[in-house]
Amino acid sequence: MTDVNELCALINERFSAWITSATVAFSEVTVDLAPEHLVDLCLALRDQPELDFKLLVDVCGIDYLQYGLDDWQTESTTETGFGRGVMQTFQREEAGKPNRFAVVYHLLSITHNQRIRLRANIPNDRELIVDSVVDIWPAANWYEREAFDMFGILFRGHADLRRILTDYGFAGHPFRKDFPLIGKVEARYDAKLKRVVYNPVSIMPRTLEPKVIRHDNRYLVEKVNSDGK
Repeated sequence: MTDVNELCALINERFSAWITSATVAFSEVTVDLAPEHLVDLCLALRDQPELDFKLLVDVCGIDYLQYGLDDWQTESTTETGFGRGVMQTFQREEAGKPNRFAVVYHLLSITHNQRIRLRANIPNDRELIVDSVVDIWPAANWYEREAFDMFGILFRGHADLRRILTDYGFAGHPFRKDFPLIGKVEARYDAKLKRVVYNPVSIMPRTLEPKVIRHDNRYLVEKVNSDGK
């Protein structure tokens, strides 16, 4: 099977009871599903000869907290003052908003030269936990630890789920959209105590301004001819 649309049609037909949708975007198939069907679908994608997705490329978390919210409308900004960053917010209809957290899996079939994206959407009223796929693809080990560290998503059945990028005493999960840009604590070495100590951050929060690019002659740099004209 070489056509991505054929692959999408096959998945919709064969796994309709397990998935929410399967669509083609950017020449790849994206499959949305509930976490409870994740392991069954992954086993089928790996073991069925028509699919043969033997290689796990990546596992990552997603936080949709600010999805659909456009803070800066730079095309309609004013010319002067701080107010040039016009706050025109656009929020998607509540019914169309996704669940806040999801886990995304990218798979590759070397046999059929196909890629597929799985997105396990975690309902907002449930714990942030999905089943581990380490037993299916051992390469998921560190990827799941990273998603746990950065997003706080738990992976049921993972044998060694602990932080992998942050310190052991780190508070919070840095890739969550509500995590402060300046962090929550700052570390320094105390020469008297001869160890690293943590204190509340001393940096004041600041508002980020957009970079406004204007396409007019005021901002064009003209080259001066050698004769000065």
